[in-house]
Amino acid sequence: MGSKFLQYFALTIVVIGAVNWGLIGFFNLNLVSALFGSMSWFSRIIYALVGLCGLYLISFYGLVSEEGQEA
Repeated sequence: MGSKFLQYFALTIVVIGAVNWGLIGFFNLNLVSALFGSMSWFSRIIYALVGLCGLYLISFYGLVSEEGQEA
């Protein structure tokens, strides 16, 4: 359960971060700053979680390459 939960948690956090970056790029709207304040302690935690989860998801490239070798 732990590994599967961590994978889904990390993927969800990174998707939220990607949507936030899309809003910044298209509409100049930082949703995290709008909801929690510009660089408040809570928004910094969210940004740090997005970064850590992104680093964790780098390991998924190994899973993709393993699947490609099976076929």
